[in-house]
Amino acid sequence: MKNRGQWSVVSDEFRFLKNAMARAPFVAFLLLLVTGVSAAQQSKPWEKIPIPALHDFKPQQPKRIALKNGIVLFLQEDHELPFVSGSVTIPGGSRDEDPAKCGLISLYGQTWRTSGSAKMDGDAMDDLLESKAAHIETGGDDDSTALSWDSLKADTDQVYDLAMDLLFHPKFDQQKLRLAQQQTATGIVRRNDDESQIAGREAAKLVYGADSPYARQPELSTISKVTTADLQAWHDRTIGNKLIISISGDFDSAAMEAKLRATFEHLPAAKPNPVRHDVFKGPTPGVYFINKEDVNQSQAMIVGLGIDRHNPDVPSLAMMNDVFAGGFASRLFQKVRTELGLAYEVGGGLGFGWDHPATFESVVLTQSATTVEAIQQSYKVMDGLTTRPFTEEELKRAKDNILNSFLFRYDTKDKVLAERVRLEFYGYPADYLETYKAALEKVTVADLNAAAKKYIHPDKYAVLVVGNGPEIKPGLDELKMGPVHNIDISIPGAQGDAGGGTEKQ
Repeated sequence: MKNRGQWSVVSDEFRFLKNAMARAPFVAFLLLLVTGVSAAQQSKPWEKIPIPALHDFKPQQPKRIALKNGIVLFLQEDHELPFVSGSVTIPGGSRDEDPAKCGLISLYGQTWRTSGSAKMDGDAMDDLLESKAAHIETGGDDDSTALSWDSLKADTDQVYDLAMDLLFHPKFDQQKLRLAQQQTATGIVRRNDDESQIAGREAAKLVYGADSPYARQPELSTISKVTTADLQAWHDRTIGNKLIISISGDFDSAAMEAKLRATFEHLPAAKPNPVRHDVFKGPTPGVYFINKEDVNQSQAMIVGLGIDRHNPDVPSLAMMNDVFAGGFASRLFQKVRTELGLAYEVGGGLGFGWDHPATFESVVLTQSATTVEAIQQSYKVMDGLTTRPFTEEELKRAKDNILNSFLFRYDTKDKVLAERVRLEFYGYPADYLETYKAALEKVTVADLNAAAKKYIHPDKYAVLVVGNGPEIKPGLDELKMGPVHNIDISIPGAQGDAGGGTEKQ
């Protein structure tokens, strides 16, 4: 409901100006001009507010314990609240699964927990944990699987024992696997409902290759092949890997260390993580189109190959990303959305993977009629990263944004612990956060200009558009990037086209 009281009283000044505008537009223009100059000359009170310097970044590091068998423990005491949480990170994920059974890790992560353990089935475990406001969860990612738990301090021992029984004696029930397969199948047949999800999925295929372990997707046929024997075999294969166990919360470190040693110290020597030999070539330049006729807007992406975090230029590129598309004041936002009004959303940047190259992306969500212009303007902004020098003002704003957010990203012991586990998993030094922050602070305008020229290569990128074919596709030739390649996203084995485009390449 509108606040009528806010506008019910009209000032004498406004009434005079209104009458003047009705009688003489030129006089009205002068009045507005004078008013604008007067307002501009007034001081800005918010500029007088003192802004304290950022405090030193000194995260409280957890205690690290390396067992003789290669397993690593992290302990982070925090007595603020009477809770204890823990996790076991296990190397090996979906990028290591058999492509013929793509989706195995997702099914594994679901079925592991819902099946329960040899001592307690999943349903009974649910009831017990619910009665104690505790949780035990399992899941999988592209490079790891994990088991996590949390509970009140008073229930630490009981919940820990349940979690360890699940870790070492999983059940993998056939009925629970079938349920997970049904739920996963539902997700597969609905995966073409949202254009943003379609774009993200297909962009990965363009950059990495459709058969890459970083881009392949489960199908109805691949998940149907997974058996409980496959899940057990995966578990047996990976449980001997170099585990990382982390505990945080209200506990005594000496007592917790003794408990963990009793559980893990007797295990055989951990297997070293295998060295990967993935090849990353980047996309074949061109325009790629996915037809989705039930929308009147498009998701347009310019995509290419990124880098990994071992690259020494990451700090400079992080600053470049912020200037390019890091917020309301970024070049992409100001040009494509604010100045030209071509997009509902914009975003992008050169991505940094932990152990493999991420992707470069420039993304716009726009109307069908403005798709081509939005892409063209995005390219102009991108080209400007190498032709339009960065300024000290842009660098200062980027540093303020990144360094402020950096502190808040690691402002609790739990966040620091999670990041420390990540660094351990990927083989980064323990002081990576501190050295990375120091490197960010040292970035100069010259560094920005050099990094942009070295890593931004629009001629090596591809354009991906998801949207209404009849409304968009005829205009894509204006991009002058060769013939438009149609991408088929129909779902094998699904009835109908499952909401996706069916044009063939």
